[in-house]
Amino acid sequence: MNTAKKLAGAAALATAAIVALAGCSATPGTAAPTTAAPNSVALRMTVWTSNEAQLALFASIADSYKATHPEIKSITFESLPFADYNTTLTTQIAGGNAPDLAWMGDLSKDLIASDALLPLTPVLKDTKGWRYDDLLPSATAEFSRDGQLYAYPFSNSPYALYVNKDLLAAAGQSLPAEGLTWDQVSTIGAAVNAATGKAGFVIRDFDFSAWNTLATVWTGWGASAWNADGTKCTFDDDKMVGAFTFLHDAVYKHSAMPGPGTKADFFAGDSAFTVAQVSRASLLTGSFGYDVVPLPAGPAGTYSVIGQAGMGVLRTSAHPQEASSFLAYLTGPENSAKLSQFFPSARKSLLTGEKLAANNTKLTAEQLQSVVVDQIPGAVTLPNHTSPAEIAQKGKTALDAMWKPDADVEKVLGSVCSAISPLLAK
Repeated sequence: MNTAKKLAGAAALATAAIVALAGCSATPGTAAPTTAAPNSVALRMTVWTSNEAQLALFASIADSYKATHPEIKSITFESLPFADYNTTLTTQIAGGNAPDLAWMGDLSKDLIASDALLPLTPVLKDTKGWRYDDLLPSATAEFSRDGQLYAYPFSNSPYALYVNKDLLAAAGQSLPAEGLTWDQVSTIGAAVNAATGKAGFVIRDFDFSAWNTLATVWTGWGASAWNADGTKCTFDDDKMVGAFTFLHDAVYKHSAMPGPGTKADFFAGDSAFTVAQVSRASLLTGSFGYDVVPLPAGPAGTYSVIGQAGMGVLRTSAHPQEASSFLAYLTGPENSAKLSQFFPSARKSLLTGEKLAANNTKLTAEQLQSVVVDQIPGAVTLPNHTSPAEIAQKGKTALDAMWKPDADVEKVLGSVCSAISPLLAK
């Protein structure tokens, strides 16, 4: 099945699931203490990680919880492929096989708008020692509505610029002592490509398809995909034109960024730079010298972007009290500290370079302070909207025309607004 059909299918399933969930919704209160019989509750959480170390950590936390909660028969973490995660989750919801708990990214807007998720604020505040006031407001905003938190922001991973120091040295290049800009990254990347044949800079996971990841670049021009309330497309404004002109020139004029169809994996040593989340540091093997620095400045100055993921409890869970109680345990201070080795926390108390470094063997305390702690408070998130699959599909189709040597950047961006504006207006 091609990407467009997958996305359209996901959108249709999400709509069906949302209608079904909205039809059966009622306002829940604080999760009550369980009255379930011993060994009678089986919980299932869908996740998109297949990382063995991460899954082992989740399993160990679940085992600790089960040891003091006799009603829990099992807690299963169902790993779904990331590329198909939204499609599979919405299929499960529409088919009456929804999990009790789920990770969520850009599907969160639809799930919250449709009342598909239980509000978490009451149970988290009522859980002894949970410390709700420890959460950064900037981290909870994406998953909140009307003063209620509907998904715990367990991963708040800033995007950073990874640097292959060996490739830069081979091309006689080096980073400036301070004040790195996107123009400098393009110049250095072009030099590396000319000297070594390796790629200059890549935006990980973009692959000329997932255009929302380009917010890690265009935010440096002061651009955004739509206005603050999501009702008006702004792809066609001058700031976005400037950002895409930079990207188009990097591909077709300067050979600083590989074009469509060229694979370049930074972590395999194939490029001088990559923009990726800090959580990707686990992919570093030590096969080359590396550094990680904040995103380069653009014409609008310095900025930071985070990719977030939340954990929520589905309203249709057969065991909402037990699911909410386990989520509170999983995300409390002690377990949040354990999870932070993979997923930067939303807790202020854990956001110091030294504390992050205690569980991170790839980056130093200084690096983590610079690219995580100093970036999260003022960061913007990747574009998120209701109907994300439909918007992604239509945006990609319009942007395909951008990736040709003679593309009219301004005209293409205008076509993006023509394509997605009807969806934003909904």
